[in-house]
Amino acid sequence: MNIIRSMPRQARLDAPGALHHIMVRGIDKTVIFRDDRDKIKFLEKMGADVTGGKCAVYAWVLMDNHVHLLFKSGEAGISTVMRKVLTWYAQYFNRRYRRTGHLFQNRYKSILCEEDTYLLALIRYIHLNPVRANIIRTLEELDIYPWSGHHAIIGKAGYPWMRIGDVLSEFASTRRKAISEYRKFVKDGIGQKHDPQFSGGGLIRSQGGWSRVLSLRQKAQKEEYDERILGSGDFVQAILKEAGEKERRQMKIRRVGLTLSRLIEEELEKSNVSLQELKNGSRRKVVSGTRAKIARRGIEELGLSCAELARHLGVCTSSISRVIAKTGGEDGG
Repeated sequence: MNIIRSMPRQARLDAPGALHHIMVRGIDKTVIFRDDRDKIKFLEKMGADVTGGKCAVYAWVLMDNHVHLLFKSGEAGISTVMRKVLTWYAQYFNRRYRRTGHLFQNRYKSILCEEDTYLLALIRYIHLNPVRANIIRTLEELDIYPWSGHHAIIGKAGYPWMRIGDVLSEFASTRRKAISEYRKFVKDGIGQKHDPQFSGGGLIRSQGGWSRVLSLRQKAQKEEYDERILGSGDFVQAILKEAGEKERRQMKIRRVGLTLSRLIEEELEKSNVSLQELKNGSRRKVVSGTRAKIARRGIEELGLSCAELARHLGVCTSSISRVIAKTGGEDGG
């Protein structure tokens, strides 16, 4: 049973060390936290998976029907961690309340953010969600509100998976002064309304506001933008270029893997050698000969490197190099 429903959408942008504003919503505005126990369970699971994925969380808030996270991905990116958290929690929630079906609205939404420009603004924006929702009204109430990362930053709670030190270092070199300056920064944001640039807006968000858009239009200039990215045009352009290069590499790997598989099947059928024997590094003459033919064809017909062939044939790169050198010498003689 699929508990998290998905719809066709642009490919998610992700990279190790990238900063993301992640939004998770209940389907049809369904309440996803019915009591404190649900919230505790979600935080426990998220903390474990964030730690396991070597990720960092700078800000978070749990509302009744949605979640906001400011999240820096680890080596495996954000998708693996979020899939684990949301799948586990949806199963837990459905079991506890004896319900079936989807819990979350489509995929979670993630916006890749330009860290230098937006880190602090996003931390404040996320932590002030309960104030904008009129759940609490003052900074003092936010200080003790248990369902956002704000109370951890000021030392009222401990979450080892939060990068509290990194946040405070943006304000002052000593902890006491940093907390004081951070609280002033958050207080200055109380009263600000919902800001669409942090969760939507595409062109306007990526270019830095409507005034920036108008200015560029008057000058007949264009700048890169993408609804999945929060940052300047240069930042957007760099991210899209990196994503395009990554996609081309993945497509090449998939294409090469399929074509090489067919080539390997052809040679194995001719020599009556099994795939397992080929990849186990057997030095039996017929196996070595088959491996040499595959390596030679892979280089000449597919343009593969020795390293790429070695990965598919289960041997080291130097072995492929020796095979090519040997067969080359035989052909030349």
